[in-house]
Formats: sequence, C-alpha cells, structure tokens
Amino acid sequence: VQLVESGGGLVQAGGSLRVSCTASGGVVYRYSMAWFRQAPGLEREFVAAIRGTSTATRYGDSVKGRFTISRDNAKNTVHLQMDSLKPEDTAVYYCAAHPNWNVIYYRTTSYDYWGQGTLVTVSS
Repeated sequence: VQLVESGGGLVQAGGSLRVSCTASGGVVYRYSMAWFRQAPGLEREFVAAIRGTSTATRYGDSVKGRFTISRDNAKNTVHLQMDSLKPEDTAVYYCAAHPNWNVIYYRTTSYDYWGQGTLVTVSS
C-alpha cells in the first residue's frame, strides 16, 4: 500500500488543522493505521492510531483530548484533526500502516508502510 499525506501548513497556537493520509494499492480498513510525528533532533513519536474495520482508537499522552483520528472508507483516507495546537506540536507528521488490522501498534518498527510526511508548524 502507498500512503500520501496532505494538509500540513502553518497555524497559530490555539488553532486547528487537519492532515490526511490517502492510501492506494490497499484499503485503509484492512490495515491498522497510525500517525507519528518527528520534530527536529527528536525521535519519531506515536500520535494516534485506529484499528481496521472498527472505530477503536488510541492516542499519545501529549495529544489526548486535542487530536482526533478518523477513517473515511469511501475516500480510502485517514484524517488527523488537530485542535488547540501548541508550538510543541510542530513536527513532520507521518502516516503509517500495518496489515494486522486488529491490533494497534505504538512503535515505529511495527509499521510496514509509511508516507513521505507533511510539515505542521505552529507559531506562538
């Protein structure tokens, strides 16, 4: 499966942004899908994930209550709605997929497929 992220950009602190991940060569509900992010000089960090064929979701502690992951099966796309953004949310956001759709993984090494990333910059 190929993954392409979109929707990154510049936003002020307190604002909202939605990034999307569109898949080709596979259907998103057959995969466990996740978002990770990586800020300069830091390791890639788990942000959110959604299990295939269900609405079960998990979030990293730093984004819980502010970010929402969702899946649009008709568009074969996974979204990450980001609200109440903070400067520390600035990072490249990556979409990832794993074919074991029934499990949510938290480690980067568990995911087989990755997008190229989209940059989100939150100004103070």
